[in-house]
Amino acid sequence: MEALGAVDETNAAIGVVRTCLPDTHSDLHELLLRLQDDLFVVGADLATPLQSRTKTQRITADHVTALESAIDASENSLEPLTKFVLPGGAPAAAALHVARGNCRRAERRVVAALDSIALSLHLLRYLNRLSDLLFVLARKINQDAGHADTLWTGNG
Repeated sequence: MEALGAVDETNAAIGVVRTCLPDTHSDLHELLLRLQDDLFVVGADLATPLQSRTKTQRITADHVTALESAIDASENSLEPLTKFVLPGGAPAAAALHVARGNCRRAERRVVAALDSIALSLHLLRYLNRLSDLLFVLARKINQDAGHADTLWTGNG
């Protein structure tokens, strides 16, 4: 239940991103909508034990590959990172960082659930790659909006 709740929070946070994102980003709107659809599959996968005879949609290697392709495509125009990035910038980018944090929590909850139930490892890989994609998309949105990455200085 903890994992399902964290996945739902991630989906809701992505919905907030979509409301902050200008209409000029139609390709990104479509990608985010697809991710929200996928998160419903993640929920169904989590809620249905692997050994269940119930037919349900499952997260597959193809879902993970699609995320990796989206990461690669989005990273092409970004400068390589040499320091950690602080969350923030444009409203949609900041909201993506919140979604990323929620996704990381979902990933931790799935890892904890693996101690007591059998789950597909594709599910865990999907959440891991999704959080990376959300990070890259936040950087991309900030770049497109003219916001430079705010880099961590380590002078706290």
